[in-house]
Amino acid sequence: MLRLILKPLSLLPLSTLHFLGTVLGQALFYCARKAKLRTIENITQSGLFPNQTSLAVRQSFIAMGQAILETPYIWNSSSLKIDKLMQQIEGWDAVESGVKRNKGIIFLSPHMGCFEVTSLYYAIHHPITVLYRPPKKKWLMPFISTGRTRKNITLAEANTSGVRKLLKALKKGESVGILPDQIPAAGEGEWADFFNKPAYTMTLASKLAEKTGATIIMSYGERLAKSQGYVLHLTCVDSIATPTLLNQAIEAQIAKNPGQYYWGYNRYKVSKKSKAKLPARHH
Repeated sequence: MLRLILKPLSLLPLSTLHFLGTVLGQALFYCARKAKLRTIENITQSGLFPNQTSLAVRQSFIAMGQAILETPYIWNSSSLKIDKLMQQIEGWDAVESGVKRNKGIIFLSPHMGCFEVTSLYYAIHHPITVLYRPPKKKWLMPFISTGRTRKNITLAEANTSGVRKLLKALKKGESVGILPDQIPAAGEGEWADFFNKPAYTMTLASKLAEKTGATIIMSYGERLAKSQGYVLHLTCVDSIATPTLLNQAIEAQIAKNPGQYYWGYNRYKVSKKSKAKLPARHH
């Protein structure tokens, strides 16, 4: 059933998908009460939308709807189409410098804009190994794997074997891609402030950077208005030696275009296994 839905969606024009995504987002705005409350809380916590919370929440749901429906299109796009969709590249000189250093590049792509397009575009030029966490619904995995796998892209599951793949790629001078605001499994993170509130934050990116001396680049694919495509933003980061520095780098990226961050993402989620480590002020 999902295949029958996704395939036709992937064949529609991007403008149509974004229109349908807007409709979907508006429907979710009214129907998804739990997600709406979380979005309001996260946007308020950020302090990036003074006196504009209501508008920001509605726009966040629209962006989410567009992201959901554009994903099959991106996954089904050839490298040539991905190249044409990328209207502008900002900061490619950071990539060139990182490649010349030959110590590898760690791309950090938060849940912002169209993050699916970033690794697909980079793979047109250089090999990249992308970290992923398998979906809870296992029947989704074949679609994710097919959409993300192509020439120059290696997928690395978020486990010991996957970490070895990342380390091997960096030691070869290649690149890796990580969603730095993804909630780590219990025992794989530390508590660090994210917009002045403790969030369980991954330590993997920091450890990889320390072990390899890789270049750190924050990246995101900005979704352009009127379905005109995307702009790839690449920003060099001095240090992510600690989870606090990592979160500060993510905050700085979000602040540049807060309307494109996925505020409905449960960044402050507390798993039962990690709850014992929650800072005292949250007990």
